[in-house]
Amino acid sequence: MSDAPETTPAPAKTSEPHPLDALTGGAFSAATSGERAARIRDWLATQPPVERLQEVFKELSARDKGAARAVRERLDELRRAQAQEAIAAEWAAKAEALLAAPRLNIADALAWQRDAAKAGAPLSREPLSQLKGQLAERVKVIEDLQHRVQVQREAAVLLAQRIEVLSTKPWKDAQAALALLSADVERWQAQAQELSGDGAWPSVEARFPVQLEASRAQLLVVWEAFQSALGQTVAASEDAAAPLPPVPVWADELRQARGLPTESEKTQARSAAPARPKVDPAQREAAQQAVREALAKLEEETAQGHGKASAGAATALRGVLKVHGKLIDNELEQKVHAALIAAGELEGWQRWSADQVREDLVARAEGLLNRPEGQALGGRKMQETLRQLREQWKQADQGAPANHALWKRFDEACNAAHKTVEAWLDKVRAESAQHRAQRQALVDELKAWAQEQAATAAPDWKGASRALHQFSERWRAGGHVSEKVFAELQPLWRDAIAEAGAPLAAAQKASLALRHAMIEEATALGAAPQLRIDAVKALQQRWQAEAQVVPLDRRQEQKLWDAFRRPIDEAFARKSAAREQGAAQMGAHDRAVLEASKALEAANASGDAQRIREAMARLDAALKAQDNGNSEPNQAPAQAQQAPAATNTEAGAEAPEDESAPASAPAPVQRAVVAVRGDDRPGGRKPATAAPQQRGGRPGERRDRDDFRAGPGGRMRDRGDAPARGPRLGDAAFRAQRDAMDHAQATLRKLAAQAHGEALTQLMAAWQARDAAQVPSAQELGGRVSAGARTAWTQALSASAAAGDAQQALLRLEIAAEVPTPPDQLSARRVLQLQLLTRRNDPSPQQTWESDAAQVFASAGDEARARRLQNALKALMRK
Repeated sequence: MSDAPETTPAPAKTSEPHPLDALTGGAFSAATSGERAARIRDWLATQPPVERLQEVFKELSARDKGAARAVRERLDELRRAQAQEAIAAEWAAKAEALLAAPRLNIADALAWQRDAAKAGAPLSREPLSQLKGQLAERVKVIEDLQHRVQVQREAAVLLAQRIEVLSTKPWKDAQAALALLSADVERWQAQAQELSGDGAWPSVEARFPVQLEASRAQLLVVWEAFQSALGQTVAASEDAAAPLPPVPVWADELRQARGLPTESEKTQARSAAPARPKVDPAQREAAQQAVREALAKLEEETAQGHGKASAGAATALRGVLKVHGKLIDNELEQKVHAALIAAGELEGWQRWSADQVREDLVARAEGLLNRPEGQALGGRKMQETLRQLREQWKQADQGAPANHALWKRFDEACNAAHKTVEAWLDKVRAESAQHRAQRQALVDELKAWAQEQAATAAPDWKGASRALHQFSERWRAGGHVSEKVFAELQPLWRDAIAEAGAPLAAAQKASLALRHAMIEEATALGAAPQLRIDAVKALQQRWQAEAQVVPLDRRQEQKLWDAFRRPIDEAFARKSAAREQGAAQMGAHDRAVLEASKALEAANASGDAQRIREAMARLDAALKAQDNGNSEPNQAPAQAQQAPAATNTEAGAEAPEDESAPASAPAPVQRAVVAVRGDDRPGGRKPATAAPQQRGGRPGERRDRDDFRAGPGGRMRDRGDAPARGPRLGDAAFRAQRDAMDHAQATLRKLAAQAHGEALTQLMAAWQARDAAQVPSAQELGGRVSAGARTAWTQALSASAAAGDAQQALLRLEIAAEVPTPPDQLSARRVLQLQLLTRRNDPSPQQTWESDAAQVFASAGDEARARRLQNALKALMRK
């Protein structure tokens, strides 16, 4: 054992806990983000103060933005609550000031509710809801008081009318009604005194106290005059020497009692009224001129429909008439009376018209609350509608006296409808706050992403471009905020996106300079007398590598690519032109192939299938250097010697075949494996991966790679088993025969499809007409239809339509052709398929479709059955 003293190992170093970890229940020491978010939610349930929330959010937002989101939302909620409380306190103070004032203006009370709703005050919460109710009750009391004043005015008018009516009746009747009339007058005065003593009387409009006082004074004057005249009448009835009363009816009655003549009798005694004294003509003319001017003014205002102006003009005319009325003639006097009557009618009509407009506005305002469920207006639409209705009400009040009863109904309906606007405004404010928080979080996320990208050693520029585009899309889809908030957030977003995109912009600028340099290099390569394919390929690989690393705008990148490939394409075009110019002196084999290709193109244009096949056979023979036995087999070496030597200068060209063989050799020396060159001619086709024999290639067809960007390397294939082919063709001959063959095959396919369609149409027409002579020939029907089948079809059409049902035969045809069945026959088709599965030894529908078709032809046809048969035969006769 060692004598060294034992040492105690040092304890492992542990990280100190965060100061706020104990406060948040271990949120800062949580292992995962989900656990941290759960602990934060538990801590928020304890309703921590704002100071703690701000402190935790400041520390947590740098660690975990997801967990800090809940803290930020709680802070936003508290800020909104504080703002709502401040607004509520402000408008509560205004409402209390209105209620405490000795005189309350109805317009100020209504404006308080409207302005508070616009400011976003919570009118549905305490204390604003209670203050709102108190103001409404106060306004209701004032309006009721004003209404009672109007009732008292009408009552005063009625009492005065009763007194006037009694003055036209015998004085004894008036004396009998005196007690009842006195009680009514005293009751009216008591009610008027009660109105003026009400606590809300100072708050009524100024015109109502004046009106009530004028009614009281007028009634008292009439009542006192009535009492005085009646007392004088009673005294005159008792004493003949007493003076007569001022009431004409009572005075005449007393005169008759005294035996004196009445006033009417005195009037009849007077023979005629004395003539008017003569008036100075100048004075009369001046009076008439003054009346005419006032009359013209009144007629003008009345014609234009000005209610208030016409009332003033009528008052002025009456004043002029009082002064000069005795000096005007009867005709002018009649015109004056007619104008005054018209002005009075206009004023009454305008009052009636204004009330009609107000009633319509009231109906529209009340209709906003009674709309169907699916036609309810949204918040913004409701707000605009209410604003328009109130503006129209103001316009109606400008041209006629106010109608307080209708205004009360209208205002109540508008206030009830405004609750929808208040709810919408609350929702809009909440959404705006949420959208602002989302946009601010997006700015913070963009800044954090930019910092991460700056710390990356080898940034992914394509990924950075995609990420910036995604950030921009999220900002555009961030939701609606107010103009003020947007003006506040937009500069922050611009700075953040500019800072995040600065490295990418610098990389794009460097890549742009590099690509311009490669364009100049491509221009130099294209202008060289000898085109270097290896240099072109290397340059293109550099371009593709740069394009894969640094992305550019699609249009700009396309323009740069076009500028890059233009000089190279022009160089290859010059090379192709030189090759074609060199191949102008082609051999006999190329000329024969060209002539056969032209003949095949002419046959394609004729649309004759037999002629096209014959031309294809002649071209095939020309390709094999046979030309129907006229070409010599030993022409291949000579033609190979005549090929232009310029083809050997191309990069990646295949080794030429053995040209040193003697002319007497029967065939050139065959090698087991040869290198096939890559075809660098523009417009060429890429080779197939399989051998021509496996892909059905045509004789003489070349499978070279023709894209100069694909590389110079060719593929190796074993030509030991390949069939003998003709000499190698020049470029022009090769392209001509290839295009001619492609066009010929396409034309034959088109003609075959047309023939198939015409034959099928003719066959369906024969079935509809039940005419066997219209059945197409076996050649027209195609190889899929046997001669026996055509005979069976002809016999079926020759006989009359059978009475049997061919439904099962149609179903077998549709199963054989694998075409859809009408929905109403799907169940029958499933049943038939199940039956076919149980009949193992019976032939399948694919084997019996010809006899099934004959069975259908033997039955009667209709449009639906003909359509089903045509769809099935179209597929079966083409297979």
